[in-house]
Amino acid sequence: MTDFTVALVLVVAAVGFLRWRRPAWYWLTFGVTLAVVRVLVRYGSVMDACGLTVPPARWRLALARATNRPIPEARPPRILRLRPTRTGLVLRLKLRPGQDAFDIAAASDRLRHSFSMYGVTSRELRSGVVEVRMTGYDVLKRVQMPAETDPRPMRVPVALRQDGSVHYRDYRAIPHALTLGATESGKSVYQRNLVAGLAPMDVALVGIDCKQGVELFPLARRFSALADDPDTAAEVLDALVGRMERVYQVIRAQQRITSDVPDAEIAADIWDLPDELRPVPVVVLVDEVAELALYASKEEEKRRDRIVTALVRLAQLGRAAGIYLEICGQRFGSELGKGITMLRAQLTGRTAHRVNDESSANMAFGDISPDAVLAAIQIPAEMRGLAIAGDSSGGWHRIRAPHTSLRQAVNVCNRHADRTPDLPELAPFRPALPGSDVESVPLIKASSATA
Repeated sequence: MTDFTVALVLVVAAVGFLRWRRPAWYWLTFGVTLAVVRVLVRYGSVMDACGLTVPPARWRLALARATNRPIPEARPPRILRLRPTRTGLVLRLKLRPGQDAFDIAAASDRLRHSFSMYGVTSRELRSGVVEVRMTGYDVLKRVQMPAETDPRPMRVPVALRQDGSVHYRDYRAIPHALTLGATESGKSVYQRNLVAGLAPMDVALVGIDCKQGVELFPLARRFSALADDPDTAAEVLDALVGRMERVYQVIRAQQRITSDVPDAEIAADIWDLPDELRPVPVVVLVDEVAELALYASKEEEKRRDRIVTALVRLAQLGRAAGIYLEICGQRFGSELGKGITMLRAQLTGRTAHRVNDESSANMAFGDISPDAVLAAIQIPAEMRGLAIAGDSSGGWHRIRAPHTSLRQAVNVCNRHADRTPDLPELAPFRPALPGSDVESVPLIKASSATA
């Protein structure tokens, strides 16, 4: 056996090993080049086979007949740009007259087989221009977030989408969200990623964990308030409603509605206020909402109505005051009592991990997208962390959060404990930390919120 043959065998073996054990490495070393060649060589024939071509223009047919030349072939969409990424390819296409973006979306599965890619999705960028994202391997099997993301104020990268892009939780675009999932579905890991992403930001975190605080108390150094039972939760929510009303007074005092002020500068929420007057935003994380809605006596029923009323008020009015809700639970249906469906209607963002029955998936996506319901009930039990994320617009994505251990989340919260704002109305609910040498540092923005 010659040296060349031996080297060729070793290279083939290395390629096969990388594709089996390290698909991301295989894609970056060999896969991306092979995929680009495959797409460019097969493009015309694949588009024709998938019915994504249009007949030539009449003037071209007339010109061919007049000059006795061959009849021109049908034309596929024109490639505007082909860009390799760390997970696949991005193809930008200019549609021909008579074609529609739905035609590309309907043929995505056939394109996946024809180009030998793992997944294909498409979206319309503008009229006549469609972006086709192809993934070269299963990016959700072993989630690796990109080294560089695009975090902004109140915008947290929490997961990876099936098309290889980053899934962000943007509180300014979607102020309130609902996260559903059965036990051991990955809901807690998603919540840890959320807290770890918010920890370095100028934001107050408020936790309500009626499982005696076992999920959120380890992260307590970064929380301005924590409630571990329904009675305390009711008091915390009442304090937040009071804070919301005081913040509205600050906004009213600074609205600047004189005739010489442009419309864009009139203050309607905290983000329109000057930096020195802007109150610190608050994110409220509810770990298990059912524990707040269940009751066994008349007194508990009164407490339950008080809690649900406060949550509904915060969901309806809290956005402008910089108060955002992140509600988690295993179920969120009308069986939890009056006011629950009203609360759910205010939660624009929806994320569903593996659920135990179809009705639970319907609670998240039944009023948004039937396709998302079907995708949610098909999540396998062994794929912890896999979820369907959608919003009220009807769009949805498969996502999976990277595994973050409780120790990692605790380290992040401890590292940024000095950013925990000391809010006067929540001071009685600040978690007590025996032996802690970390003191809370009041933020100027927080004090001005209650002035």
